[in-house]
Order: sequence, then structure tokens, then C-alpha cells
Amino acid sequence: MSYTALYRKFRPSEFEDVKGQDHIITTLQNQIKANRIGHAYLFCGTRGTGKTTVAKIFAKAVNCEHPVNGSPCGECEMCRSIAAGTSMNVIEIDAASNNGVDNIREIREEVAYRPTEGRYKVYIIDEVHLLSIGAFNALLKTLEEPPEYVIFILATTEVHKIPITILSRCQHYDFKRISIETITDRMKELMDVEHVNVEDKALRYIAKAADGSMRDALSLLDQCIAFYLGQKLTYDNVLEVLGAVDTDVFSKLLRKVLDRDVAGVLDIVEELVMQGRELTQLASDFTWYLRNLLLVKTSDNIEDVLDVSTENMMQLKEEAQMIEPDMLFRYIRIFSELSGQLKYATQKRVMLEVALIKLCTPAMETSQDTLLDRIRAVEEKVENGIQAAPERVVYVNGSDGETSGGPDGHRQGAPRPELPNAVPDDVQEVVKNFRAIANEASGMVRGYLKKARLSLGGDNRLLIVLPDSLAASVVGREDHVQELEDLIQQKIGKKVEVEVRYVEEGRHFEDTFVDIEQKINMEITVED
Repeated sequence: MSYTALYRKFRPSEFEDVKGQDHIITTLQNQIKANRIGHAYLFCGTRGTGKTTVAKIFAKAVNCEHPVNGSPCGECEMCRSIAAGTSMNVIEIDAASNNGVDNIREIREEVAYRPTEGRYKVYIIDEVHLLSIGAFNALLKTLEEPPEYVIFILATTEVHKIPITILSRCQHYDFKRISIETITDRMKELMDVEHVNVEDKALRYIAKAADGSMRDALSLLDQCIAFYLGQKLTYDNVLEVLGAVDTDVFSKLLRKVLDRDVAGVLDIVEELVMQGRELTQLASDFTWYLRNLLLVKTSDNIEDVLDVSTENMMQLKEEAQMIEPDMLFRYIRIFSELSGQLKYATQKRVMLEVALIKLCTPAMETSQDTLLDRIRAVEEKVENGIQAAPERVVYVNGSDGETSGGPDGHRQGAPRPELPNAVPDDVQEVVKNFRAIANEASGMVRGYLKKARLSLGGDNRLLIVLPDSLAASVVGREDHVQELEDLIQQKIGKKVEVEVRYVEEGRHFEDTFVDIEQKINMEITVED
């Protein structure tokens, strides 16, 4: 006997086997038990969520000789003939290939005849949105006033294409995307029946890749099992078969982008291409990775929402401290656009590389959401001691050209700390090398130090000023302070004491501290 695909072999034959659509199943069962059966139903939802399957079970249930709690018994003659596809009472029509007026007229002629067996004639019209306008018009009258023994079930993935005159004559049921947990649990059940050894992590990835479709999940699972026939199916095996990429690669890729390391980014792309990874899937998965990072960055207690492991959650939290929300918005925009373009592109690798280079070099873009990142890139160059061109800055109040502030953005007349006459040589040396020193710090400290500003304390002491108390509490830990002092000593060969402070809420850095980094490194020309 020939092999039967998993999604066909385990297609539900009764309502209890249908997963993830309880709101629809309960309603249909109650209608059957109360004998309140409608004459026209519209089942809509994404592919593989059970529309046609539920339609067939419903057709069996309304004709079943001994229904059990609103479900077909599966044993009577009517149930067996409908399941075998030999019953004249259930007529399936594919609107993709039978979408003309003549096809609908045939239905109108057939409904005049009562069923030879059972109670109802059930017409299941799949992908009904593909009917022509003439066919819809021909269906209207029959759909509005069909004989009492006829039921129409219309199924579609694109409900917006169906005329309102049809919609108003049907009971409307929306099939939801099936959750990752539900799909995973169902696949576990089936793998126990099939005696196939599969890692739970592998099943979860397949369920995620299926995007809410049980049929897609079972098809992908079938493909992976066939590739590793007789072996345990692991997470890495699934990634290899589907041409997907592990989240560790996304983390590595993101960190290279944050370091603006174009060569490193292109090396990762080269490695993935040589491994045969699917670049369209890569772009889609990286967009989701960035989305998860944005949720972690902007929300508290997000663990219950994100479908990631504990290890990945810790990694996301660490990376969230290294990136700003505006950068994430820009990254997601660029990769969302890329995902749409890759479907039809002939040079997918080139387009992917260009998108990644855009992330690394914001100066390539002129859109408004890129401005902050472009400024940040210039600041990083200055912080790392790379010569930047002097900026010419004009501060104007309104449109009359009146100067309202100095180069630090403060309004004239506002009290502010005065610059010291001289900064000790040791501290000057630290300030000049601080960004390079900070880049050598451990992960979380390195992320917070990107936002740090430097000032001078008494007795040759360097003040590291952070924007909030959380950042200061992390960097100011005794072991982290010791780490920074050791790194400074390694870099300049001298011991400099470090003190960590933060800017109090409602105040500005310039209100309390003097920016000695600006004094030492920056040259700003103010134009009258």
C-alpha cells in the first residue's frame, strides 16, 4: 500500500479531534443537538486551520443515524459512505476550477431533488472567493431560499473578496490560527502513535514555522522525518532540512551590526549561504528576533508573552541594554521591506547584504527615523578617538534668528557648573581612551557604558555618570568598578579611582556635572 501523508492519515473524523477551534465546534454541536441547523455557513480563516475538515464532519453529523453529543458516530452506513467519499449527499466543489455561471446553474438544478438517503444534501464550496461575479449572482437566490433539505458550506481564505450580498445570507465562522502549544501537543500525540523519536524543541520550531496552520506543520514534520528516516529528529536536523538559522546566529549577527562591523556581518552571510540556508526565511526570522528584542526593551514582565527559552530570554535582556528603541524600529522597517522584496528577487544574497550594510551605516539613509542613529554613529567615532569634522551649530529661538543657547543646548542665563581650569593628566588619559576601555568590559556593563558621560571628582577621581539609577546600580557594583579600574590600569599604566553616579530624575546632566569628555575631545564652533 502507498504511503499516506501525515496530514491526510490523521485528518480529524469527529469534532473532538479538531484542535484549536473550540468556539466553532461547540456552536455547531449545540446546533445539531437542538436541531437548529442553518441553511448556509461561511467558514473563513487562514490555510490549514480546519475549514474543510470541519465542513465534512458537520456534513456527517447532520446525516448521522446515531449522533453522539452532536458528533457523528462514525459507524453507521451514512457516516461510512461520507467518509469514503461515495455518498451522493455530500458534494464538494472546488471554486478554483468550477467558478463559472454554468457550474452554479448545475447546482441550482440539482437542489430540486431530495436526497435518496439521509436527511440533508450538503454542498461544500471550497475557495468560494474565486467564483466569478456572474456565478455569485447565480448563487444568490438559491442561497437565500434553499429547500429545507439543503445546506451550503462556503469556505474561503479571503473573505474580503466575497460580495456583501453573499455574506449577509450566511452564518459567519472565523477559524483562528492554531497556537504553537496546540500544534506541538498534537504532533507529540501523533509521533507517539507513529513511534518516531523527536526532540520537543524540534517540534516547537516546526509549530512556529507553520504559522498557525496544522496542515503545514504536519507537512513540514513529514519532510523532516523523511530526511532523517530511522533516526532521532533533533532541533539541528530540523533547521538543516528547513534551511533555517538558530537564534544564536541572530544574536551574533546583531552584535556585529551594533559594532558597525560590515566585514564581520558579510562573513556571517557568507557562512550561512555556504550552509545552504534559505535567505527569505532568514530575513523573516531575523525580523521576528528584532521584534522580540523590541518587546523586551519596551515592556516589563514580557516572559509570558514571548515564546523563547530561559537562555534566549537572558540573551535578549542583555542585548536590549545594548540598543536603543529607535534603532530597533529602523532595523525592523528595513527587514520588513526586505522580506517582501526577497520573494521575487533573483539576487537575494545581494539584497540581504545591502540591507545589513544599511543597518551598519545609517549615513546611507536619509529617512527621518535614521537621524538619531546617524548622530549616534558620529558620536561613536568621536568616542573611539576617530577624527570627526568640526560641527557648525546654530541655536535659534523661533524664526527671528535670536540665539537662545550655547553649544550645550542650555538657554542663556541658566545656572550651570563651571569648567575646571585643568583636568589632571591621568584622568585626561583615561577620558581619551575611555570608549576603547568600555568596549573591553563585560557584556552588561559594556551596554550601559554606551550611555555614560564623564565628569571629574575631587582628588584625581573619574566620575562615570549614568542616565538612571538602574544603570548606576549595575555598573556601580563593587566587582564592576574594580573591573573598570583594572582595565584603566592595563590601558594607561596608572591607577585612577572610579566613582559611579547617576542623573537624578527631573534634572539634566549639565545641571550637576561638567562634561570633561567634551572639553577634552570636542571642538564645536558656534555661529552667530
